[in-house]
Amino acid sequence: MAKNENITISQITDPNFGKCACITNGKIEVYVTLDFGPRVIHCACVGLENIFYQDIAKKTLGEKYDIYEDQIILYGGHRLWISPEVVPRCYHPDNQPVTFTEIENGARFTAAVEKHNQIQKIMTLTMDPDSSRVKPVHSIRNVGQWDIQLAPWAITMLSPGGIEVMPMPDRSTGFLPNRGFTFWDYTELNDSRLYLGKDFITLSQDASKQNAFKLGYNNEAGWAAYFNKGQIFIKYFEPTIDGIYPDNGCCFETYTNGDMLEMETLGEMYELQPDDFVTLEEEWELYPADKLTNAQDEIQLKAALDKFLV
Repeated sequence: MAKNENITISQITDPNFGKCACITNGKIEVYVTLDFGPRVIHCACVGLENIFYQDIAKKTLGEKYDIYEDQIILYGGHRLWISPEVVPRCYHPDNQPVTFTEIENGARFTAAVEKHNQIQKIMTLTMDPDSSRVKPVHSIRNVGQWDIQLAPWAITMLSPGGIEVMPMPDRSTGFLPNRGFTFWDYTELNDSRLYLGKDFITLSQDASKQNAFKLGYNNEAGWAAYFNKGQIFIKYFEPTIDGIYPDNGCCFETYTNGDMLEMETLGEMYELQPDDFVTLEEEWELYPADKLTNAQDEIQLKAALDKFLV
């Protein structure tokens, strides 16, 4: 049970997504779905708009992905997947009810076993009683009888209209390279939404551009931020320098299309033995913040970030 009096955990009914658990400390609030998922479908400073993307229409990904006798529904919000991204393993529907257990300062959400993959996904969220911090811990358990090689993959879908800021790697490596970027076959390198600068990389969500864009890289600083809805959402994680990551060594990936923008963290590749767990931890911070007016002005970017970054 939540023992701190500043934190409230309650069950609510969301008009679009049904039963949810609401966790709040009076500064920030998150909603986690219980009828399916788990998905963190809402994240906001109290009194401000949801900074997470919601697919109210509940679009499906189409017949190509209807592999496991059920439809893949977009939903939105924050979810846990497994990497590398291959069909059909990644595309397992999360349409079943979620087990919800209160713990100190938060809750644990356990998904139904993915019977075809023989894994179970667990998401634990705890909230700092006195600050705007949430700690999600993502766990994947092997419930099968053989080893599985995978990497945990935490994906946050964010609302349209914002600007994402990521740190450019700056480790001194002498004559050796210190950064590596991975691009997908649909990525156009001259995409106007992307800015590659000296200290920062930015990606803007633009509803007028429906084509998809994705990049991954070695985000060694372990953070990324998104400005939108009068707020800044910061995702922290702890990368392993020169770790064995999927997708050509990416510990962080980002994706956008005309609907939303994704911030994605990845764990290292792991040989998951029967009844073993692998975990991926993040920390989120959310604050009211002024809107960014220029995604390529590094002086403005630094001034805006310096108010919030640890």
